[in-house]
Amino acid sequence: MASAPLFDKILIANRGEIACRVIRTCRRLGIRTVAVYSQADTDAQHVRQADEAWPIGGPQPQDSYLRGDAIIEVARQSGAQAIHPGYGFLSENADFAAAVVAAGLVFIGPSAASMRKMGSKAGAKDLMAAAGVPVVPGYTGAEQSPQALAREAARIGFPLMIKAAHGGGGKGMRVVRTLEEFLPHLESCQREAAGAFGRDRVLLERYVQSPRHIEIQVFADTHSNAIHLNERECSAQRRYQKVLEESPSPFLTPELRAAMGAAAVQAARAIDYANAGTVEFIVAPSGEFYFMEINTRLQVEHPVTEMTTGLDLVEWQLRVAADKPLPLAQEQVPQRGHAIEVRLYAEDPEAGFLPGSGTLERLRLPAPGAHVRIDSGVVEGDTVSIFYDPMIAKLIVHDADRPRALARLREALAQCDVVGPKSNIAFLERLVRHPAIVGASIDTGYLDRHLDEFVPAADAAVDPQQLFAAATVQLLLQEQAQAARAAGSADPGSPWALADGWRLGHAGKRHLAFLHRGQRLLLTAQGSGGEYRIEAGGHAVTVSGARLEDGVLGARFDQRAQRFLYRAGPRRLLLHDGQSRLQLEPVEVYRRQGETQGAQDDRLRAPMPGRVVVVKAGPGESVVAGQELLVIEAMKMELALKAPRDGVVASVGAAAGEFVEADTVLITLEP
Repeated sequence: MASAPLFDKILIANRGEIACRVIRTCRRLGIRTVAVYSQADTDAQHVRQADEAWPIGGPQPQDSYLRGDAIIEVARQSGAQAIHPGYGFLSENADFAAAVVAAGLVFIGPSAASMRKMGSKAGAKDLMAAAGVPVVPGYTGAEQSPQALAREAARIGFPLMIKAAHGGGGKGMRVVRTLEEFLPHLESCQREAAGAFGRDRVLLERYVQSPRHIEIQVFADTHSNAIHLNERECSAQRRYQKVLEESPSPFLTPELRAAMGAAAVQAARAIDYANAGTVEFIVAPSGEFYFMEINTRLQVEHPVTEMTTGLDLVEWQLRVAADKPLPLAQEQVPQRGHAIEVRLYAEDPEAGFLPGSGTLERLRLPAPGAHVRIDSGVVEGDTVSIFYDPMIAKLIVHDADRPRALARLREALAQCDVVGPKSNIAFLERLVRHPAIVGASIDTGYLDRHLDEFVPAADAAVDPQQLFAAATVQLLLQEQAQAARAAGSADPGSPWALADGWRLGHAGKRHLAFLHRGQRLLLTAQGSGGEYRIEAGGHAVTVSGARLEDGVLGARFDQRAQRFLYRAGPRRLLLHDGQSRLQLEPVEVYRRQGETQGAQDDRLRAPMPGRVVVVKAGPGESVVAGQELLVIEAMKMELALKAPRDGVVASVGAAAGEFVEADTVLITLEP
């Protein structure tokens, strides 16, 4: 788009996936890049991919990626001309943007003045209302005492939403449905806001029932040009965190799309905006829409817009920062096909979406191409750290229309595999097949109301057909291993070297055992060479023509031919039938089973590594089952730990502000 580089060298004040994504565009444009890194990110991909990388401090964000002074000093020493903040960390910090400019550098984002107008959700709502942009009724005042806020809550009516005034990314938000639960939610929201954004001011607003979340990508330059690049729908959310984003929105009519686009551009002009921004709206089922906020940065889901417009938004950011005019007028903005993005996280949906950490022992993602894009900041062998967001990758697909894009997404997810920390891949696979997604009827609260439809119960039975297919894979793998051993033995032709279970006078039974979510599954089989009879749990099947080839099992089960993808390891067997996945752990059939340790009702343990935020009970205090005793924070998420039973606190094993490892005993109860 430009014949000469817009900058010679820029510094990227971020890490992980977004830093790697900015590096790609800079490399294409001939711009050298400088990365910064914490002690936890010494071997991270953004460090390896940048032209140079400089250390800036300890593993906690406040000791590294939130140190604006250290980042600016690196920019000076390295000769960078500009700083790209990515998203998160300092990306919406007006003081940092101002400091960058004061240091004689270019901030690749909006001005500090524009940020300050949007930095407070309360001030932003007032400003937008004055500019004629629709806003939700609520309270944005400076009086922040619990009593005053409770009075305003009663005036607004329930349900209502408490929001961190200086927040973003779903942090510091609570829906309150009764006056009685208002103060506890307020306290939690203020504490989370203070921890995430350094300020605990909140605003209140009417909670729109069954809303859609639709955002408009805007761009403006320093030459009085402002346009939008169409919308993204982000209504699939869990606890205000987006889990699926798509464009175009299947909900919008052409008339509503035009009205929202015009309102978004009007909002950008109202704050003299320049560079990339996102105007977020909440949309009622009737089509009425209300301004929520402007994210004064690039969004995590920006690839959806890039896939449907064919534009590089990071390149546009660089152009605007270099004082170039926007390359397109509103009527020239393309819109082609349909794109969908989901985020692969190291988290355990079956344990309340607890974030995970650890080494990615195996990471398999679909090959990028015309229809599939992968944005990631890790590769196989990297570590997902406890100090940052546990995202593994963003998976973005594109096709001519929505049904075909959904089909592409299902196919791409089937090719994903993560070994090490637990992941949300199976959850995403159920999500993209759910009627609320397929039928485009989902609202922002649907997942929280119907989570059981997306996360299987702990005691959910295994599909017998999948179990029989897994057993077939295991039998064939055993035979291959035995044949390989026999080939290397002194007597490779010996019939005793065959793993066919044959015994004198009959075809003996072979036994298999798997573990699935702690449950032991036993099967018996007869036969060999891809011809078997397998029994389990009162069911039986005849398998014929079974073959393994390039990660695929092909076989006939009671004469019905089926195909399964599989991946096998020493302690793991993954099977995929094209709809869902089954993960099993092969175990010794005759292994002696130890006692299963039950829940220790007298000990409250840390479910993950993290920092203790607050301790709400001390030794000698009486507590009741379900009472909140302690709050722990890890990977940008707060988790309340509650008393498992009535009792008296015997001891407290950690203090507020202390870092603890997973399974640390935090509170001990006595009768």
